[in-house]
Amino acid sequence: MTRTEQFTFTSNGDRLAGVLHLPDGEPIASVVTSGPLTSVKEQAAGAYAQALAERGFAALAFDHRTFGESEGQPRQFENPYGKAEDIRNAVTALTTDERTKELPVVAVGVCAGAGYMARAVADDPRILAFTGVAGFYSDTSAMPPDPAVLERGRAAEARWRETGAAETIPAVAPDGGDVGMPLREAYEFYGTPRGAVPNYTNGYAVQSFAYGDFDSMEAAARIAVPYAMVHSEHALVPPFARKFFATVPAPKSELWLESIGQIDFYDDPKLINPAADVAAQLFRAVLAR
Repeated sequence: MTRTEQFTFTSNGDRLAGVLHLPDGEPIASVVTSGPLTSVKEQAAGAYAQALAERGFAALAFDHRTFGESEGQPRQFENPYGKAEDIRNAVTALTTDERTKELPVVAVGVCAGAGYMARAVADDPRILAFTGVAGFYSDTSAMPPDPAVLERGRAAEARWRETGAAETIPAVAPDGGDVGMPLREAYEFYGTPRGAVPNYTNGYAVQSFAYGDFDSMEAAARIAVPYAMVHSEHALVPPFARKFFATVPAPKSELWLESIGQIDFYDDPKLINPAADVAAQLFRAVLAR
């Protein structure tokens, strides 16, 4: 049996809303999670937090700044650097909250959240181990951002700073088009009852495009704690995942699963459970040292 409790904290002055998934009995460690692009705590991050609570951990899923129930402006602003900062502030909260302050901290990132988590792990020695699930590990040397898209984002950000008016497009749409996530697979999750939970908003701040130069690969070489990678040949950009894994200098392991695509890692127990098993095994081994 597991239970959930509300967990709130601040990041750069904004109040962030989270849910702490707790096991039946004393937790082994705290797990901070981060989920896919535009996602909220009731989606993939919450699914993995629940799975890790079932395995004995206190696991936090939270809404990043500008998303869901958390504060922050402009709404639906996907800032990778800001999300990595949110993760570090979540670690601070976990290490000071009465329920979790005695627990060591480990981390799980899913999809884009794995890339954000990589940066947080590389920058924050309080995180003792890291598992990336179906990670999108951006590599600007192999896939440089489109200058026109960057400029569109920068222009939107400049207008927002000058006027306070933010330009927003849909995150997903049935036929793609001018959206934050053009993959049909993304629409089939976020644009349908499968993943469109009440707390989710189908929106994407155009100024997010200004941060397309975020590079997860840079963080890989700086990861100094044990790392586990769970991926699939049908998940996003397997070559980037392999390069990221090869670049990490710390002790590491990998598990390749069979998936339909990327999105079934978000809600299919046949993928969530083995991924959570890998994470739990890594974390227990690290904490036993």
